[in-house]
Amino acid sequence: MQLLTGWGRTAATRATVQRPASAAEVVDAVTKSDGPLIARGLGRSYNDAAQIAGGTVLDLTGLDAVEQLAPDTGRVTAGAGLSIDRLLRYVLPHGWFVPVTPGTRQVTLGGALAGDVHGKNHHVDGSMADHVTHADLVLPDGSMRRVAPGSVPKKGSDLFWETAGGMGLTGILTSVGLQLVPVSSSQVLVDTDRAHNLEHLLSLLGEDDPENPYSVAWIDLVSRGAQMGRGVVTRGRHATRDDLPIDQRSSALAFNPRTLLATPPLFPSGLLNRVTVRAFNEAWYRKAPERRRDELQTITAFFHPLDGVAGWNRVYGPRGFLQYQLAVPDDGVQAIVDTVELISGSGTASFLAVLKRFGPGNPGWLSFPIEGWTLALDLPNVAGLAPLLDQLDELVLSVGGRVNLTKDARVDPARMREMYPRLQDFISLRETLDPSGRLASDLARRLHI
Repeated sequence: MQLLTGWGRTAATRATVQRPASAAEVVDAVTKSDGPLIARGLGRSYNDAAQIAGGTVLDLTGLDAVEQLAPDTGRVTAGAGLSIDRLLRYVLPHGWFVPVTPGTRQVTLGGALAGDVHGKNHHVDGSMADHVTHADLVLPDGSMRRVAPGSVPKKGSDLFWETAGGMGLTGILTSVGLQLVPVSSSQVLVDTDRAHNLEHLLSLLGEDDPENPYSVAWIDLVSRGAQMGRGVVTRGRHATRDDLPIDQRSSALAFNPRTLLATPPLFPSGLLNRVTVRAFNEAWYRKAPERRRDELQTITAFFHPLDGVAGWNRVYGPRGFLQYQLAVPDDGVQAIVDTVELISGSGTASFLAVLKRFGPGNPGWLSFPIEGWTLALDLPNVAGLAPLLDQLDELVLSVGGRVNLTKDARVDPARMREMYPRLQDFISLRETLDPSGRLASDLARRLHI
């Protein structure tokens, strides 16, 4: 038995861990299982989605082969256990990039589809499932099925869109096909603007900028008064080979990111407090230029800055942390303002707060994005946090918003059903697909899915 947690390092439970090396071994594990099981990739879900107390966890990182790449079209098929990091190392030299990337490359393709991850370009390009061409799925009865957008199996169930965002509860993904996007360099042209308060930041981020498909804002959630919600907005687009200095053009597609720092195995609790976070935020805000255009940055620096710090989740100490990510429609933007006011006035030190725009959602039954705004907060797991988050839940619900299933570690099941109108349909589907309850997770048990 192995002790497992999510990236937030809370709610640890023990399970038997198996490491299949092929789809056939996954089928064998599912068929022979006499208890609940769930798939796991690199453990980057912040919560308890990839663990099951007393059951079996299938570590799929052994299914990491690039099975096929069409260099002329950018269609790739790879094992569900392949990380975005390793995929990029393989495809970037051929002039291709992933269509969607979250804030870390250390996510498997199976996990990216099961969580239907989004990135800085959702308002333009949607989430991961919008770019998946097909996926192979081992169902709870051990049978294998290939699912794809638009392919509707018997009984009218669209198993692809039930699997996208379905948190691994419809089956075990073994292979994923993806349509990549062409690039001619491994760098990004970045525009930066410093926002003096939340109103200014929302205005900047809400501006249409068709030239830059990637956009994100960092928010200072410690400052109050006239500076409340100040932050830094960054936008980017892939640099062409001709955008690079002449001496870099011969290696325009080079990609070899490295870990620059590592946090100690034991990090003192309480080090991230209101005082230290205020000092960090002040330095980070002042470091950003008031306005800068067309700065060349590496893909790593722009998309995945925290990947340069190994084990950064340990900075929150032994009690871990929660990430609270909300999405609200455009007409519910006041909920973003109210959330910032609540957090900044609560005394809670949010080390990392990120605001982005969302475009229209997709047909995924449990896919998180809805058209509007999304705010993600990293919050130390301290006493008194639960009532504050309950307040935020009610605030989000009041404007027709929701929280992210891949991040949630404590939402009340009844509230979750209000946030996801198709959750009851998903539960009914699970009862049909998996009447014996072979697939389960701590998250599913907690939310009664």
